[in-house]
Order: sequence, then structure tokens, then C-alpha cells
Amino acid sequence: MTDQQQAGTSGAAGTSGAAGAADTAGTSAPTAGPTANAMRRALKRARDGVALDAAEAAVLLQARGADLADLTASAARVRDAGLQAAGRPGTITYSKSVFIPLTRLCRDKCHYCTFVTVPGKLRRAGHGMFMSPDEVLDIARRGAELGCKEALITLGDKPEDRWPEAREWLDAHGYDDTIAYVRAISIRILEETGLLPHLNPGVLSWKDFQRLKPVAPSMGMMLETTAERLWSEPGGPHHGSPDKEPAVRLRVLEDAGRSSVPFTSGLLIGIGETYAERAESLFALRRIARAYHGIQELIIQNFRAKPDTAMRGMPDAELDELVATVAVARHIMGPSGNLQAPPNLIAGEYERLIEAGIDDWGGVSPLTIDHVNPEKPWPQLDELTERSASAGFELRERLCVYPEFVTRGEPWLDPRVLPHVRALADPATGLAIPTAPVVGHPWQEPDEGFTSSGRTDLHTTIDTEGRTGDRREDFDEVYGDWEALREAAAPGMIPSRIDSDVRAALSVAADDPTRLTDPEALALLHADGPALDALTRIADDLRKSVVGDEVTYIVTRNINFTNVCYTGCRFCAFAQRRTDADAYTLSLDQVADRAAQAWDVGAVEVCMQGGIHPDLPGTAYFDIARAVKSRVPGMHVHAFSPMEVVNGASRTGLSIREWLTAAREAGLDSIPGTAAEILDDEVRWILTKGKLPTATWIEVVKTAHSLGIRSSSTMMYGHVDQPRHWLGHLRTLAAIQQDALSNNLGGFTEFVTLPFIHTNAPVYLAGIARPGPTDRDNRAVTAMARLLLHPYIPNIQTSWVKLGTEGAAEMLRSGANDLGGTLMEETISRMAGSSYGSYRSIKDLTAIADAAGRPSRPRTTLYGEVPEERVRAARASDGHLPELLPVVD
Repeated sequence: MTDQQQAGTSGAAGTSGAAGAADTAGTSAPTAGPTANAMRRALKRARDGVALDAAEAAVLLQARGADLADLTASAARVRDAGLQAAGRPGTITYSKSVFIPLTRLCRDKCHYCTFVTVPGKLRRAGHGMFMSPDEVLDIARRGAELGCKEALITLGDKPEDRWPEAREWLDAHGYDDTIAYVRAISIRILEETGLLPHLNPGVLSWKDFQRLKPVAPSMGMMLETTAERLWSEPGGPHHGSPDKEPAVRLRVLEDAGRSSVPFTSGLLIGIGETYAERAESLFALRRIARAYHGIQELIIQNFRAKPDTAMRGMPDAELDELVATVAVARHIMGPSGNLQAPPNLIAGEYERLIEAGIDDWGGVSPLTIDHVNPEKPWPQLDELTERSASAGFELRERLCVYPEFVTRGEPWLDPRVLPHVRALADPATGLAIPTAPVVGHPWQEPDEGFTSSGRTDLHTTIDTEGRTGDRREDFDEVYGDWEALREAAAPGMIPSRIDSDVRAALSVAADDPTRLTDPEALALLHADGPALDALTRIADDLRKSVVGDEVTYIVTRNINFTNVCYTGCRFCAFAQRRTDADAYTLSLDQVADRAAQAWDVGAVEVCMQGGIHPDLPGTAYFDIARAVKSRVPGMHVHAFSPMEVVNGASRTGLSIREWLTAAREAGLDSIPGTAAEILDDEVRWILTKGKLPTATWIEVVKTAHSLGIRSSSTMMYGHVDQPRHWLGHLRTLAAIQQDALSNNLGGFTEFVTLPFIHTNAPVYLAGIARPGPTDRDNRAVTAMARLLLHPYIPNIQTSWVKLGTEGAAEMLRSGANDLGGTLMEETISRMAGSSYGSYRSIKDLTAIADAAGRPSRPRTTLYGEVPEERVRAARASDGHLPELLPVVD
């Protein structure tokens, strides 16, 4: 990451702004200085290694003279301890880079920025709206000849949203948006020059991270400040810049962590923030660093006033301001944090920044200028080496991605970019090999592909031998900061109760459930005792009037083609690292064999889902569908959750619509509406580290529906959620289906209740989640699903694999009309600790319906009639299915 530079633009500074800036208030808004006693107390706590709070940090930011020397001495000791622990004592790093300003157009209007320009000026200077591929590759090739290893790609935020000329350029060159061009040019840089792209495209969405992670080992965006007033108030340095809203930028940092992207961020100091606001910004960065372990470095950049900007009259941030901020940042981030200060912005005061606790100089280029601070040339490497040595430190080269992430490997480095990193990295230290040849290598999918490996008999042995252990060995690291999650999840540990008029709500539900208001629906979701009994009767009566008495089921086989996954879902006990004892991946032949076996015993559907395996290409899903259709043309392929759809689209570079279209052509018939969990990001980001956000789940499902690809819908409940979340989830599904039906689309086939299985779920083992829903919860959710989804989704499915025979029968009396499938194999719930097995025969499912006093019949995926030939085959094999499905080797 090119550190300093990034700070100024998109890299660290985001995208639109540029690195040097002044603002309305110069350094810090004037406030009364701290008392001598407050300073002494804060300095003592810093010396003693006691964790500082925000008030103490604000005091220390004002240290000067002897107090500042005291502060920097303790900060240096913290830094030195971290370097010792990292195995590189006495080392300061830098990245040898080239700066590529891909476009200087931006939709933001930062008042200190000289990086950004307008189309007319670019044309008059003879430049295009974007640098052309030839221009980019020329810089990258010359950098490679000089031994550079990083291509810092910096640009303005979403210029096509503001400038028609940018949109026209992208259209003319075949790119849907700026991110598509960033992805494409990054691949060419990797393949044709060998440099590693460090991307600073500004504000990114979660989906953008999925698109860019396969082409770059690291990315960055400066937080700059969390002081919202500097963005919201007229005259503020960020006023009129939508991408500089602090909440938006914090969300980007969190999405980077959720996506396991090594990420650079930092502060731009002296743009009008108070000391308290500056301290708050540092604590916000620490919170995110601890939650996701993905912030690889912080840049502390001092504001430099620029001519021809609105803030040209503001004073530069003084050196003491910078030194104090670096020292306080070191204390807040701790010994493992990496801190950088741009060497071209410190007026040669290298020793003072080293004394303050930095351990990195950022990107230094022997070829290109700092386009954010063009008036400040990079220091010569010889000088930087000498000045670092005079302070007792050896200057060593790193890559754009920090050595800690190089040595961690998965999930931080995508398999497609990993060979490019390994070609330049010392495997022992993770630092750069200075003499490594910088040459291009193919950007391609990993060689492994679909190779059978691991515990491929898990689908049967999970019932006989169980899982190897109750948790992964990396339990304490892979899911993020458990303490922070525990605090966030606390409100959901004990569902709140409400005091409301349940009788009135029951009356409305019985008369016309479509008239239920949110308060009435919430009252019913809390119903218990006689009120709950009345609720389930109303729901069951509605069920009878809508779909009749027949209980439906489907003869299907689940095929979980791999459980290798690094997404980091905290509720999932299925996911394994490739090296874990229970990890496995099926070959395409094994997948097809299992589908053929299912067809032989009467199945009409295979339901196929798997982990987000880093080695499987985005086209792997197409191969799976084709393999099944080739072997069993008549089988309905119900496959690939919205998370898998996004993963496939991101890896192939296709849009979601394009990817789904290709999947349908390969044989996909419908998709499961799993990966929904609770459609409320407040809950989702506790349950999962890296799964798609609510808006993206909705986008995938609605896109599938628009293409005529139907889906199920689901809700997993009983963990850290509340009834208000259930209500919001059901309302969302009803709205999606109402929209589909209004456009003459099939939309959802059913709604499936998925009670949380807690036994081996990481979020439960960490003491954060409840032990699943109660019987009351299950009855209330099933009944309210029937009422709130009426008349849009007529089929409500209960899960025997999660509730067992008696529990499923009770749900059939509470509004459900479907039992799901025979499954034949079920690994996900069983790995989580479900005790109800992996298979139910037709007789078993009929018995559940009998227990509810109802007739039963088989169905297809789309709730149609099953061909008589399939019915006969299923009945002929019923009860003998496990013996007919040996482990496939």
C-alpha cells in the first residue's frame, strides 16, 4: 500500500480527496488545554502500559515539550515490543512502488484536494478521462524494471455518477462501472508486469470487495476523521462530498474486514477536528481492527495546505501535532499495529517520527511523483536508509500487503493472486525479496479444481462416528473479536417482552391477517399460553382454507459438494479449513454419481450447496449443474444460495444477472433462499463475519425471480435475534413476493422455518447466542409466517431435521403444510449438533403427517404433481435408501 500516497487520495485518503489539505480550522479547533495533573496522569498510564480511554488520549494529543518526549518514549517501547514479537526487531519497512492515478475525476468536492480535476482541464492537457491501459502498463513496466513491486492505483470516487464524460469513456471501452475497469487493469498489471496492485478506489460496497479481492492482495481508504460536523456543516472540508460521511467510511472498513481484505486506513490530521474528535477517530479504528484483524496499517498524515483550494489559507498541521498523534495512535493500536507517516511530508524530521513509534515509511517511488502531494518529492532510498539507520533501525522492503498477511495466507489472500505474492515474498518473513525478478504471471484459477479430497464419507459417518471435534482449531481467531460481539449481541440474549393487547390482535388475525399492523403482529409474535394456542388455531384454519389438508413432501437428495469455507459465519459448524480433519471436497463425478443414485430411488430434485471454497473457480457452479444434467437430464437442479451466486459472479467478473443466466443455461432450475438468516444487518453482522449483507441477498433473489428462476425463502431464528427482527424479516419477504407477483413472476415457492441449532455453533460456544428457539418460539414463528406471508407465499415448510418428528407434527398443527424432503443425506445441521438424523423415508414423513391428523402426498420443487413413474420408483425403494447409497470413492 503505498501508504503516504494513499493517505491522500483513494488509497488511504479515500478517493476523492487528496492527501494534503487544509481546512476550516487548520489543526485543531481551539479548546482549553489539559491541566498539568491530567497530563501527568495520562502520561503515567501510558508509561505503565495501561489502556487509555478517549479522554486520556485527547489529553495526550496535546503533549508538547518534555511531556511529548515522555509520550514518545513510551510509544517507542510499545512499537519495539511489537517488532520483537513479529520477528523483525529494529526494522522499519517501506514499499517500492509506482503511483498510478487511474482517473482524477471524482464525484466528491473535498475543500483541500488538488488531486481531483474536471473533464475540461483533462481535455486541455491532452488527457483522457481515465488513463488508458497502455499508459498504465507503461508506468508499471518501467517500475518493474526499477525493482518496484507495488502498483498503487488511486482514483476519485465513482466519477461516472457526476461526470457524463466518465460514463461515456467507460461505455466506450466496455466497462459497466469504474470498479470493472479497476478489476480489468489490475489483472493486466499482474499478468503483464508482475507488480502487485494496491487499490484505492474510495468507498466500496461489500459486493465491490468481492469483485476486487481476486485481483489485488491489499486495498485502502483513509478514514480521515469521524467528526461528522466536518462533513455535514456548510463550509466544512468534506461538505458536499457524499463519500466522506464518517458512517459510510466506517462501513467500508467493516466490509473490508468482513471480506478478509488486508486494508490500509488512517487519519488526516489538522482539517478542523478537535483533539477529542481525533481521539474518537483512533478508537473507531481500533474497534474495527480488533473486530476483524484486517487493518494492516494506519497512516497518520498531516494536513498540508494547497494553493487553488478552498482551504489554501489554513495553517499546516505542525510537526508536534503529527508526532503526538503518532505516539497516541501507537498506544491505542498497541504493539501489533503498523503505523506509517509519509516521509515526504515531514520536512526531513525522520528521527522524530521514528521516536514517536512508526514502523513503516509507506510507499516510496523511484519513478513516479506523489500525485496527491506533487510539490513534495519522495526522499531518495539511500537517504531514507541512512536516516533510519541513524535512529537505530534497518530499512527493509515489504510488499503492498504486510508480512503478517502474507504468512497468514487464507483467507486473506485469494488463491488467484497468491502465486503473484509468493513470487516476490520471502516465505520465512513475509517481507519482499529485494532481488526477486518482477515479471508477469498468469492470473488464473487454482489448478486443484474439483479433486476429491478429505472426509468425503461425512454424509454417512456424521450419523455413525460424528464430527472430529466440537470446534475448529482457529476458533479464537477466525471469527473476530468475541468480546466485541458479546457486547453487541447482549440485547438478543434475553428476548424482550411486550405488554400489549393480544386479544385485539388475535381478532384482526382471524378476520383478515393482511390488516395486521406491526404493533399487532409483534404482540402475536410474543403470544404465549392460551393466546399462543389461539394464534396457532387461527393460522391452521388459514392454512386449511388456502392449501387444504394435504401435507406435501419431496423426494430429494442434498449434496453438499464441499465444506471448505473461509467466510467466517459464526453460526456455522459445517465450514472447515482445507487442513481440518472433517474437511472434504467432492469431484464432479462424485456429485453426478450421487445425483444418479438419487434418481434411481425416485428423487425428483437434488439440492446442492457448499462452502465458499477459495480454490473453486466461479465457473465451478456451472460445471456442477452440467454434471448433474448430463448424468440425469430429468433431475431438477435446486442449487446455489445467494452467497454462492455472489461468489460465482465476483470470481468470474460477471454481473449477478449475467451469472444467473449462465447458470440457468448450464442446468440450474431454481435456487435455495438460504444465506438469509435474519434479513437485518444488525443481527447479520453478529452472526457472520463475511456473508453477504441484506441488500445483496435481496438483489440476488429479485434478479433470479426476474429471470424466471424461482427460489425458496428461509429464516434462521433463535440466536441473538428478537421477535421484532422476525417481523421485519417476514415483512421483507412478503414485499419481495408481492413485487414478483405484480410482475407476473413466480417468485418464492415456499417459506422454510429454520430453528437455530446451537450445540456446535461457534457463536453459542463463545457464550454469545441463546441455545436455539423455544417450543413457544417455533409455534409463534410458524403461525405468524402463515399469517404475515398470506396471501403471497402459500406454502410454509417445517424442518424435521431440526425439530424431529414430534416437533414437525406440532408445526403442521400451527400453520405449516410442507415437510420438506427426504434429504437422503444432511450434513449441515448434523455438524451443528442436530440429533434427528440425515434421512427420512416416505413412510417416516407420512407418519409425521399422520401424527398431525393429515393426509400427505409427494410434490415437485415447484409444488406440482409428481410423475407416476417417479412415485413408483420412490415407493419401491422406500425404507432401503441408506443401503442403496454407498459412499462414493
